[in-house]
Amino acid sequence: MVKLKYQFLWAVVVPLTLVACSDQEKPDAEKSVAQSSVPTMEKSVVFERNKDIPKIVRGGQLFKQNCASCHGDNAQGAEGWQKRDAQGKLPPPPLNGTGHAWHHPTTGLKQTIFYGTEKLGGSMPGWKDKLTNAEVDEILAWLQAKWPDEVYQAWARNDQRSRN
Repeated sequence: MVKLKYQFLWAVVVPLTLVACSDQEKPDAEKSVAQSSVPTMEKSVVFERNKDIPKIVRGGQLFKQNCASCHGDNAQGAEGWQKRDAQGKLPPPPLNGTGHAWHHPTTGLKQTIFYGTEKLGGSMPGWKDKLTNAEVDEILAWLQAKWPDEVYQAWARNDQRSRN
């Protein structure tokens, strides 16, 4: 249990803290990739995207049912998502490749979805009791299908490193 807490802290708290410190950056995917702190991996390595169309379609349906009310129908995020609200919280970010979600490996994305950010001072509720692991995988497949190729490849390199 203690190990899970530390994994959660490293996968969620540290990246959220870094994001909170970068309120001045523009949500431009290409600029984000170019300025990313993603360690370099041989760029000639090309990661294959998920091409399971039924999975991606189910993910889109699940996203619309569970996530779109905050993150937008097309995962575009809330307007002004980089500026804190009156309570000091950041609005829901875009998940379509123009925000910071792609900076997080799969484990971090899943932990954020399952446990939310409320205990960390954020507004996102946890979905552990509402979504299965397979459903979260489908949602992530739909989101990643929206990511520009350069963003997806940068995410995949980072995700691969996190698994090693």
